[in-house]
Amino acid sequence: MTQQRIGIIGAGLMGHGIAQAFAVAGHRVDIQEPDPGRRAGILGHVRRNLQGLGMDAAAADWIRPCETLEDAVGHADIVIEAVPEDLELKQRIFAAVEAAAPAHALLASNTSVIPITRIMERLRDKTRAMGTHWWNPPYQIPLVEVIQTADTADAAVAAMIDLLTAIGKMPVHVRKDVPGFIGNRLQHALWREAIALVQNGVCDAETVDTVVKASFGRRLAVLGPLENADLVGTDLALAVHEHVLPDLDRTPGPLPLLRDLVASGRLGMKSGAGFRTWTEAQRTETHARLAAHLRRLDDIERE
Repeated sequence: MTQQRIGIIGAGLMGHGIAQAFAVAGHRVDIQEPDPGRRAGILGHVRRNLQGLGMDAAAADWIRPCETLEDAVGHADIVIEAVPEDLELKQRIFAAVEAAAPAHALLASNTSVIPITRIMERLRDKTRAMGTHWWNPPYQIPLVEVIQTADTADAAVAAMIDLLTAIGKMPVHVRKDVPGFIGNRLQHALWREAIALVQNGVCDAETVDTVVKASFGRRLAVLGPLENADLVGTDLALAVHEHVLPDLDRTPGPLPLLRDLVASGRLGMKSGAGFRTWTEAQRTETHARLAAHLRRLDDIERE
């Protein structure tokens, strides 16, 4: 594919990782980050990521940190927003992007849950606007959900999917703009039931995690849920659903246990406690274990 100029807004966890994915594929990336300290650290962070993956750190040279949004998107063919999940902030950013970016540029939000239609509602030209939901870490997880709104042109979606495929990603087309798209609707449906099991005293958090990792979680990398349903038979799936679905949690909002954890400052690994308690050594080991697992999967896919 012809080299594209990529403009990225936000250099946090997702933004710099998305920049890395495009840079490794040989695309010029301009990434905007208003915070001077974070902006100064972008290239070093990317180089460390590349070295950790056994890749050429020189790919970071394709990335240019920018202070202003206008500088980052002024010559862009593709603009991807990767700022915190704040609807008003995202709407303001895309209004500024539309004013500053070339008229041909495709505009995409990396939101993981907010409907794209809401984010893009202030744009004059909505035909080139869509969602591209990357997964963390974006330079290792292959999936990118490409979300089409009722206004997005089919040609714009096709162009984005072609670009993502060309840089080695696995894009999927989300044809209806629903909150959470596909992946997070599935993931958080599981999380809700997991939290309910702990809240209702069925088991503790460690047991929930063990059950998932040591049973159906081992199949998920090679068998999706509907593949697995076909494998065991839709008749068996129906029989199980008849018994278990009426008893699953149906709370329409966040469960009280989750609200209580947040209210009490138990925010997970970053605070030392969430559903489980975490020492610094445990947190470091967990991050290392995940990174090693993802590297093994990368090695397998490259073979």
